[in-house]
Order: sequence, then C-alpha cells, then structure tokens
Amino acid sequence: MPTLSDSVVLVTGANGGIGTQFVHDALARGAAKVYATARSPRTWGDERIVPLVLDVTDPASIAAAVDKAPDVTVLINNAGATPPNGSLLDIDEADLRANMEINFFGPLLVARAFAPTLSDHDRSALVDVHSVASWYAFGGAYSASKAALWSATNSLRIELAPKGVHVTGVHMGYVDTPMAADADGPKLSTAALVGAVFDAVESDAYEVLADDLTVGVKAALGQPVEVLYPQLRSRTN
Repeated sequence: MPTLSDSVVLVTGANGGIGTQFVHDALARGAAKVYATARSPRTWGDERIVPLVLDVTDPASIAAAVDKAPDVTVLINNAGATPPNGSLLDIDEADLRANMEINFFGPLLVARAFAPTLSDHDRSALVDVHSVASWYAFGGAYSASKAALWSATNSLRIELAPKGVHVTGVHMGYVDTPMAADADGPKLSTAALVGAVFDAVESDAYEVLADDLTVGVKAALGQPVEVLYPQLRSRTN
C-alpha cells in the first residue's frame, strides 16, 4: 500500500493552486521531499521542497527531470491547461494540438519516463488528475484531452500494477482556483480535493470522485446518452 510517510513526491504544475496544495499537504502527511516542478519554478523557502524545471511538452525537459529526481516514489500528474476556445469545431488547429500536448501527451510521457524510477521503489504511486471533463463533454477540446488521459490512465494502471506501482485517477468539477474564477456554481476547495486524493492513494483506491457532480456524471455513463445531454432529446422528439 502506498504511503506518504517518508515518500519522495514529484508534483507537475506545482505553481498553481491545486499544485501548491499538493506540495504542502504531501509534507504535512510526512513526505521527506517534494520536487515542485513548473516551467519557471518559484522559491518555496523550505529545504524539503526542491524547485525543478519541467515542461511536460518538452521531451528533453522530461528526461532532465528524471535525471535530477531519481528517488521519486509518488508522481502527481497535475499540470494542465484550458484552451482559449473549447469548441471542437471552432478552435484553431494549433490550439487543439497544443491542448492535447499539455493535457494528454505531457502527462503520459512524464508517466512513461518516470515508470522505471517508480518501479524501483516499494509502495510507489502515480496520480493522474483528469477532472469530470473526462466523462462529460462540456469543454469540447478540453474534455477530449481529459478523456484521452483517463483512457491512458486505465491502461497505465494495468501495465504498472505488476511492477508494484499503484495508479489513482482523480475526477472533480470546478475547484476554487484562479483557473475557475469565472465559472458559476459550487467549487471544491483545494484542501478538500487534495485531502481526498491522498486518502485514496494511502488506501489503495483507484479513483477519486471528489464531489457530487462527479458522482452523478459517472452514474449516468451507463444510461442513454441523452441522460447526460438532455439537449439532445429535442432533436429526437
């Protein structure tokens, strides 16, 4: 069973609201060290936190991070971005491809690169942050990228299990961060989300359904498509 006590954690996208919460809460749960990665790492003022340059869209940057962090036991794929235009019909092709690079290829390539490191340690874990968008197409291009990551996480879970690496996928609605500042409706606190994630990791859970919205969306996946998308009913009546 993975544990945060004495672990060495690497967080991608550590400068953001959720990433920062992951960094601090990992230490609060007993992590010995946290690599706080970002394209432009910031100063943390804590010797247990190691700022590390990592651009998840750059293979050379990923390889360099693996060399500089050979002791990672918990990898948290948190980095992500929303495209300037979510519509699959209207988004520029360059933005569409960039969105897939950040939200799908990036975390997948980071996971692949660190897989040997994780496999070398006992009680290691990989955490992929998907969001409810992986199951619900409210974000067009963003949802498509998160759905692809969710599928990849399922495959990674199967492939890494025999190597002793536990894989947890994280699904949630809006979280109270600057990224969701303009969103309407209830928002989960970063503390509640990260607490649920670390509870899941330490209890060998495979998925985190962090709020009622996510629970409801997953339950509807087994129903006819128009249950999730009632706007389709008017086209069939």
